[in-house]
Amino acid sequence: MSIPDYRSTFRPLLCAIEHGAEVSFNDAFEAVCAHFQLTKEEIQQRLPSGRQTVIKNRVSWARTYMKKAGLVLAPRGKIQITERGRQALLDCPEKITLKYLQQFPEFRAFHTSKKSNTTATSKEYDEESSSTPEEQMAEAYKSVLESLSSDLLENIQKQTPDFFEQLVVDLMLKMGYGGSREEAGKATQLSADGGIDGVIYEDRLGLDTIYLQAKRWENTVGRPEIQKFAGALQGEGASKGVFITTSNYSKEAKDYADRVSSRIVLIEGHQLAQLMIDYGLGVSTRQTYEIKSVDSDYFNAE
Repeated sequence: MSIPDYRSTFRPLLCAIEHGAEVSFNDAFEAVCAHFQLTKEEIQQRLPSGRQTVIKNRVSWARTYMKKAGLVLAPRGKIQITERGRQALLDCPEKITLKYLQQFPEFRAFHTSKKSNTTATSKEYDEESSSTPEEQMAEAYKSVLESLSSDLLENIQKQTPDFFEQLVVDLMLKMGYGGSREEAGKATQLSADGGIDGVIYEDRLGLDTIYLQAKRWENTVGRPEIQKFAGALQGEGASKGVFITTSNYSKEAKDYADRVSSRIVLIEGHQLAQLMIDYGLGVSTRQTYEIKSVDSDYFNAE
């Protein structure tokens, strides 16, 4: 069975505590996982942020929603069913819905749907996203990154080849390879690069160097290009090379790079854009959002 959405866990979570005693949320959570017969891999699957598992996030939000509706009490890592929660199990023998929770004023005050109309129809409630708020934010952030990556590659394609070669050097320096731009990196002359587009000096004396190849291409980079780069590295007596393209590599190119004696790292267009975003090259911060949670240590301090 696939991981259930957070709304589908409302009733199973109530069923796990219907005996009435206060129990730990972790015990109730494990009962929900058992109800859905989730595999170890499904239970361990994490959100894009990596901070929490998907199912734990969804059951936690189910607890929050039902707490706001008065169906459960949730003090300090515990959870306990209320009389309203017992009634919900009787009223909803198959599934507890958001529409059902909307009958409670406390929940209506807490919950704001995507539509401003608070008298939304049953159909509108059924069509609401089954994702938790954190998952919705993660999806929105992912979409923003994908759009930004596409825009970065589009802008790179409009630049000259020598601009791209310098961009590759700048990126390596941003990532911490070498020292300053003046001391550690340079783009080679176009007319005599011998298959080398840039050089990174990892120390001031140049005892260890990384050679770069930059291909501002739209077509797939094949094995012959990697072979030429490997030959250029050999001619320089180099052991490290980074080949960066705005497109991608064929399987044969990747296999060849894995077999040669020199260490050659291949970076494709989508990876290039992500690295530029991660290290702040060619991008600027427009808005920053922080997601905060309650500091339980503070409230549990003696």
